[in-house]
Amino acid sequence: MKLIDSHCHLYLKEFANDLDDIIQKARNAGVARFYLPSINSRVVDDMLKLETLYAGECFPMMGLHPCSVKEDYKDELMIVSDWLSKRKFVAVGEIGLDFYWDKTFVREQLEAFNMQMELALQYQLPIVIHSRNATAETIAAVKPFAGRGLRGIFHCFGDGSAEATAIVDMGFLLGIGGVVTYKKSGLAETLKGVSLEHLVLETDAPYLSPVPFRGKRNEPAYLGHIVEAIAQAKGVSGEEVAMVTSANAEKIFGH
Repeated sequence: MKLIDSHCHLYLKEFANDLDDIIQKARNAGVARFYLPSINSRVVDDMLKLETLYAGECFPMMGLHPCSVKEDYKDELMIVSDWLSKRKFVAVGEIGLDFYWDKTFVREQLEAFNMQMELALQYQLPIVIHSRNATAETIAAVKPFAGRGLRGIFHCFGDGSAEATAIVDMGFLLGIGGVVTYKKSGLAETLKGVSLEHLVLETDAPYLSPVPFRGKRNEPAYLGHIVEAIAQAKGVSGEEVAMVTSANAEKIFGH
């Protein structure tokens, strides 16, 4: 059973002491690829090191996370633009809107999001979207770009059927992680009405560990628990979930 983790932050300090072991555990669990979203310029060097160390397994994205949109956001966006002009990335991400922690830079977040979606169209790349407490605003921002052919993933999807339908109707995929294993989330129920063709798997490691590891450090080897929850919700086999979601990830990322 081949699995793809479409969203994990393996370059962060949480993995500094045992990354080789984490990667090997994931391989043993069937995880073949790890897609690494960027956050800001401070993580780029560490992220690109993993691309070299684990060639053919770790694939970096480039982008400015909405929680990193601060006073210096224009400088950060220049760095994003410069990197995209210099070399190939698999996606522009993770980008989007986050109104949960701080609303100080709402206008700037939207400006940064729009600029990075333009860059994605320019370089013919998909986007990977972070949206927290801002689903309606994020969908509204994406819609005109989707109309121009932009595609991508709504990472860490956890909303209801109406939001899922709106996202899928734009041609975007839903990134499904540990939240689907949380009984009170309602996500498993929502996914009953969503075709597997619209889903990709993710861990968001080291965050959002699935049950039974909730509250502990997340890692790609735990993807199987997410597969199991989706399979149960959809009434299909884990093998089918793995096969279809892996094909979806390969298609959106271009390999």
